[in-house]
Amino acid sequence: MGANIPRRGRGASDNPVNRFESLAYERDPELADDDPPSVQTQFFRDASKSALSKNDSPDIPFKFSLNPYRGCEHGCIYCYARPTHEYLGFSAGLDFETRIMVKEDAPDLLRDELSSRKWTPQPIIVSGVTDPYQPIERKLELTRRCLEVFQEFRNPVAIITKNRLVARDVDILADLARDGAAQVAVSVTTLNPELARILEPRTSLPKQRLDTIRELSGAGVPVSVMMAPMTPGLNDSEIPEVLAAVSEAGAKAASYVMLRLPHAVAPLFEQWLDQHKPDAKDKILNRLRGMRGGDLYKAEFGKRMRGEGIHADQIAQLFEVASRKYGLDKTSMDLSVDAFRRPGGSQMPLF
Repeated sequence: MGANIPRRGRGASDNPVNRFESLAYERDPELADDDPPSVQTQFFRDASKSALSKNDSPDIPFKFSLNPYRGCEHGCIYCYARPTHEYLGFSAGLDFETRIMVKEDAPDLLRDELSSRKWTPQPIIVSGVTDPYQPIERKLELTRRCLEVFQEFRNPVAIITKNRLVARDVDILADLARDGAAQVAVSVTTLNPELARILEPRTSLPKQRLDTIRELSGAGVPVSVMMAPMTPGLNDSEIPEVLAAVSEAGAKAASYVMLRLPHAVAPLFEQWLDQHKPDAKDKILNRLRGMRGGDLYKAEFGKRMRGEGIHADQIAQLFEVASRKYGLDKTSMDLSVDAFRRPGGSQMPLF
């Protein structure tokens, strides 16, 4: 994979070989720079003809999602979505966080899809893959414009993000929430700012995420928290502290997902451990293997999100106890389709 040297502000250090490509370029390690140059982010137009993606995974509790961006500049080293960039001819490494596909037409496409008589009103997740509030959103406002479409149709929407920029759109979210048609899940992986800086290099710091939870919940927007990914030996010991903090900030529910390392993500994460947590590397990887039947990853539905074995059970029990203690043990936060309407007509009768 090249030189094992961290790049400032990036999660990955280089580009592993795309698993679909037969040819690859590798630099001579003797010519590698001791201080590799920074890599500028590039943005490309995504000409997709649909805004919505349909999910058929039985262990994911939503059917449709909307992803305004493909690739994510946040650069979280653990991101399970990294291999999706390989379908575009890119790498799951630096390419994933520096070559971002932008769905410029997403708001118009979404409006067309919600206008169709074939559309059955139901919650849509923004987004199920990459973060809808990564840095370029501040300039492009694609996610906000999509939210304006949801507001226009009163179609329920749930947002998943780890960026405080979501609070910019509190006006739309609070308006939808009055009809039970909006909620936000904020990802809080750790409360340690130094760990967050190297694990999730271009995301909002933990304190900023707590402030975001506080602002959204104060405006009447239901907020849940995802402690994801849960990495045994890295952040699992923080469970009580994280849940206490997010509860105090106003979150109403909490969940977690065990670290998933599909395809190129496993060697990328191992390289990150070599760079940043060498003393804990063996402990972390061995515990992950213990949860995956000796492998670093298994894609079996129903088990991939939690893992198995003694350490997986201990984490589940600790999370359950802490969630109950801090009032975060709701099993669901339902969204309502009752207010759905198509502009130009009356509220749509659902039955």
